[in-house]
Amino acid sequence: MSEPRLIRVLTRKWPDSPHWEYDALRLGMDEYGEWVGLPLGTRMSRPGVTLHASAAHVVLLPHGAWWVATFYGDDPERPVDTYVDIATPWRWNHDESEARAVDLDLDVIKGTTGRVWVDDEDEFAEHRVSLGYPPDVVEQAVGACADVERAVTGQAGPFAGAHLDWLARLRTLTN
Repeated sequence: MSEPRLIRVLTRKWPDSPHWEYDALRLGMDEYGEWVGLPLGTRMSRPGVTLHASAAHVVLLPHGAWWVATFYGDDPERPVDTYVDIATPWRWNHDESEARAVDLDLDVIKGTTGRVWVDDEDEFAEHRVSLGYPPDVVEQAVGACADVERAVTGQAGPFAGAHLDWLARLRTLTN
């Protein structure tokens, strides 16, 4: 496994407005995609808001999928267990120092009690009109949201614990 390197992760709002940005350690790749890690205290910002990670976590930038997943371990300060943003597929810049996607509002969340729900359906409905989401983008987002909700609920694919080794690697590198 190669040495991790710092990359910039940029999420945008449709079609290309600033949203969440942060630096992360590029940890490696598996069959699900690229894994990046954010140590405790990592600065994350979007216009008007700056936060610092309350718990170490890893983010999966999947191969060609319409989502990005954030996974936490068992840290008591974690906000949730899993948070999946429905987004356009990730694109890397020429030297792979920056990953970028467009957040499409819908979120699939698994809380710390195990409950799974879809969030921000109202925001998605509003933005598909006010921001003019193209029909194919709407179709991809709705389909991805349904698929991810089933996978998170059923603990399938990357939602079956794939993050645990990556989270352990992050902790080893940053402790």
